[in-house]
Amino acid sequence: MPKDTLNDFEQIKNFFDKNEIVLTTKILNKNGFCNQKIKKLLDSKIIEKLKRGYYHYLLSDYSYCEIPILTSLFPEGVLYLESALDYYDYTDRIPNAWHIALDRNKSRKQIEIQYPIVKLHFIKNFSLGITKIKVDGTEIKIYDKERTICDCIKNRNKMDYEQYCKSIKGYVNDKNKRIGVLAEYAFKLGIEKKVKEILGPWL
Repeated sequence: MPKDTLNDFEQIKNFFDKNEIVLTTKILNKNGFCNQKIKKLLDSKIIEKLKRGYYHYLLSDYSYCEIPILTSLFPEGVLYLESALDYYDYTDRIPNAWHIALDRNKSRKQIEIQYPIVKLHFIKNFSLGITKIKVDGTEIKIYDKERTICDCIKNRNKMDYEQYCKSIKGYVNDKNKRIGVLAEYAFKLGIEKKVKEILGPWL
């Protein structure tokens, strides 16, 4: 590694160690990393571009865990549908992308990212059923089980049928399910009749 690149490496390592998992071009520029130096770090695989103006230090301890990156890029985002189903063990399929819900009124400018693989969903009733969990030591928002099952039922025509059925059965067999909360959410989401038709025989 050339001496100037090595100096950049040490400098950027110290800077990321003292700051956040994800940093912006604006912050890097203010701290002595001009656009030319940023490009050099990108070419040397020391940092990577997540989306326009956002960078991640590749050699940090977080390089192999995507949760801190997700929470940095989408602090208001909530693990949704397939990602939530996977967390609750209501499916045996590993999602091929992180499914993240955002408020439908949120601006969609510069929302496309290169890494990690994310599928964004802009939804109504965004705040209903949000809770928090810790994954590998990082706190992230997720919809609770009842909201997740309501989302399944609401989106059943968009889901793989086998996965949908396993998700419903997973909830039915869950000893910690909260039927009263499920009914409340179903009413607020306008799917009370569907929930009764689908889950009624088991509940």
